[in-house]
Amino acid sequence: MSFSTVHLYFDDLEVGQEWKSGGRTVTEADVVNFAGFSGDFNPIHIDHEFAKTTPFRRPIAHGFGVFCIASGLGVGSPPTRVLALLRVNHWNFNLPVFIGDTIYTLSRVKEKTIRGRGRRGEVVWYRAVVNHEGKIVQDGEIVTLVECRTADRSAKADDAGA
Repeated sequence: MSFSTVHLYFDDLEVGQEWKSGGRTVTEADVVNFAGFSGDFNPIHIDHEFAKTTPFRRPIAHGFGVFCIASGLGVGSPPTRVLALLRVNHWNFNLPVFIGDTIYTLSRVKEKTIRGRGRRGEVVWYRAVVNHEGKIVQDGEIVTLVECRTADRSAKADDAGA
């Protein structure tokens, strides 16, 4: 997949801007696939009878599985020219997510720092994962590397040389 004209550059983002993604319902297949992919077969996730003995009374989705789903939701909200995920500054697992819950993400630009002599920049994002009841189930701060507009930089360099 390549970037399209709707993908935002670092230059297009402003501190304080916010976006809400579309929703995504967490399925039992998501939980089973994540268990297989990660090797995390903790019974709280995959054993319905065991889960009945816990405070949750039913299986819960893997926290990192929800984080991954939220990462996918965040790719398009907003669509940006992300070159890399640099780090997760901090992340909170606030509430469980159950099979059948619908989640969405809220993303807000917290900070921007130019890098690579103006070719790219770091964006610090606040990201919240919210369930269908409006409760923040996970939240934290991530940092991405986002492409800058090279055309604008080239034009400015040409103007400076003229």
